[in-house]
Amino acid sequence: MEPQHPTAAVLLCEVVVMEILSWVPAKPLTRLKLVCKSWNSIISDPHFVKLHLHRSPKNAILLFTRTQRLTLDEKAKRGLVFSSVESFIQNPSSTLDAQENRYSLHVQDWVLGSCNGLVCVAHILDHPKNDICDIWLRLLNPLTGFISENSPCLRVNMHNAFGFGYDESSDSYKVLAIIWDSSGTVNTQVYSFGGSSWKRINSFPAFPFSSEDNGYFIGGTLNWLALRNPHGADYDWDAVTLDMLMLVSFDLKSDTSKQILLPKGIDEIPREEPTLGVWGNSLYLLHDYKNTHFIAWQMKEFGDENSWTKLLKISFHHLGVEMLFPGFIFENGNVFMLRGRQRSEEVFYDRRDNSVKRVNILSNTHYLNAFDYVESLLYLNTIFFFVFASNS
Repeated sequence: MEPQHPTAAVLLCEVVVMEILSWVPAKPLTRLKLVCKSWNSIISDPHFVKLHLHRSPKNAILLFTRTQRLTLDEKAKRGLVFSSVESFIQNPSSTLDAQENRYSLHVQDWVLGSCNGLVCVAHILDHPKNDICDIWLRLLNPLTGFISENSPCLRVNMHNAFGFGYDESSDSYKVLAIIWDSSGTVNTQVYSFGGSSWKRINSFPAFPFSSEDNGYFIGGTLNWLALRNPHGADYDWDAVTLDMLMLVSFDLKSDTSKQILLPKGIDEIPREEPTLGVWGNSLYLLHDYKNTHFIAWQMKEFGDENSWTKLLKISFHHLGVEMLFPGFIFENGNVFMLRGRQRSEEVFYDRRDNSVKRVNILSNTHYLNAFDYVESLLYLNTIFFFVFASNS
């Protein structure tokens, strides 16, 4: 047998190395880039980055925390905590208190969402006298330590809602801003990262009833529970009727929105505001029933309104609470994190074994939000990145 050509042998070796490295967790890969120039070249290649993202385990969450200042001299704190779902469920307090995998944010920063390992952060400068604010957006990948340049400034009034997601058709990351203006109309603008300006698009048919609920990203769309016009950010939930409540889905490819029908089994307005959730390829609708039960609906095939299925109905008595607010979903709709009467009271319910775990995670001066997350090496070729400082 003739000896193999040296160039072919080198190429075969690189293919083998790429295949092996593509299964290595993202965090060790950032260190393996220092082994040699060849490995650095492989790990930095955009095709490798996307292959690695495709193979990365989808079992992590991003926790956005906010701590209010206790004294005039103390500063409020905001930050990100990255954790596996399993670790957070087993010991949530320790996860939040740990310094490892924690990243500091500015006190005026707000997390809009996470997609493919990139986190969208809004920097908000309020002008309370004029009831307006200036907002700049950036993307960051805390794992690799890089963030993007700021987006163009968007000036809006205080009543607004945002959503962040990925448009596969154009390989771009987009943010939709929904703005309730002083004239009582809903305006919408979209921004694609790497672009030079915001683009005004067709009006939105409703307004999300909670500005803290970012749009839920699934299947190339952003989704909100909203109230039909002319209802805006100021409303009385006790006066809301079922025909006012709607689920709106915004398509990032076509920049158009449509209504998705709610489950047919919902025949009255919940006592407390319902919420959406996403895990994997499913959309969830969570709400209370007569302040006695917690109900979870699952849209098994996104976009198919006939696929709504009542996944869970569990009594407050079984959960050991008198009042409950919908929270977050983990583990393919098997584990629910719910909020009790007090902000610090969290209830974990695992429907696989019908178990209940109640914990006090936060003090009254804290805020917590959770996002689906995957560790990745992703970066955007069209955006200049600079170093993002994390906590030591």
